[in-house]
Amino acid sequence: MKKMAAALLALAFASALSGCTINTLVANALTGGGAADVFTSDSDPELVGDALPFAIKMYEALLHSTPRHQGLMLTTGSLFIMYANAFVHGPADMLPAYEWEERAAALARAKALYLRGHEILLEALEQRYKGFARAAESEEAMREFAGRFRARDVPVLYWAVAGGLAAYSIDVLDFALSTNIPVWNVMIERAYALDPDFGGATLDEFLVLYYASLPEALGGDVERARFHFELAMEKTGWTSTAALVSYAQAISISERDYETFEARLQMALALDPDDNPSTRLMTILSQRRARWLLDNAHYYFTFLPWPDDAFF
Repeated sequence: MKKMAAALLALAFASALSGCTINTLVANALTGGGAADVFTSDSDPELVGDALPFAIKMYEALLHSTPRHQGLMLTTGSLFIMYANAFVHGPADMLPAYEWEERAAALARAKALYLRGHEILLEALEQRYKGFARAAESEEAMREFAGRFRARDVPVLYWAVAGGLAAYSIDVLDFALSTNIPVWNVMIERAYALDPDFGGATLDEFLVLYYASLPEALGGDVERARFHFELAMEKTGWTSTAALVSYAQAISISERDYETFEARLQMALALDPDDNPSTRLMTILSQRRARWLLDNAHYYFTFLPWPDDAFF
């Protein structure tokens, strides 16, 4: 009986260990370098938008089984933020004014999704560097802590800041979020210092919108936004639809510069998504935004004539 009990215990232990190993192997496979390409290279945004919720829940289930897997935390957190931005927040912004109830509901959902991804990524940083959460309570503490980050941390830093800032952009009266912006400034600056070429021009593209959108008191700086726009365009050979659209909506509108606004958006629309298959999806989505901005330019530039069918 003792031998049988020992054998059963050993079998149970082996099964548990095997399950853990299998979960880890699956997690490693799904968070490999080519996993995201299945989505970002697709030419059908609707297909990707329909598929992503299932993919997110699958990753979330795996993360529940393998809670300390850094690759899963990055993938799950970033997918929440990507989905919220491309398929909830973006479409909500382009709804007509009379659909304000639907728009408000979609924006609330987008904010919640952003924060779910943001929290997963913050937890990833805490697991990697004990004391991160406490350091994130103040800008001064984060400046002291940031020296611990390494190049491998850049993707997590980038997505964590992107998710938090996107949530704040939906609800600028959320003071709990706004108090974190000085800390996010430190995190994104450290990420850029560690790997300015992360994702090619990903950080520069993000910083165009980042510095142009924030008020000066919170770190906004239009000249820095222009600087990163030039870098993004230089790094991509003037093929960054994201930077072109960000410049138009964040800089040209605020400066009431319709000529540059139109030129940037027309340049974005002239690009062929198939020229860079790895970013095909993002190019298509950015071009949709560019078309919408041009079609609705009269809302931002009041000197333009309103179309006959405009809704008041």
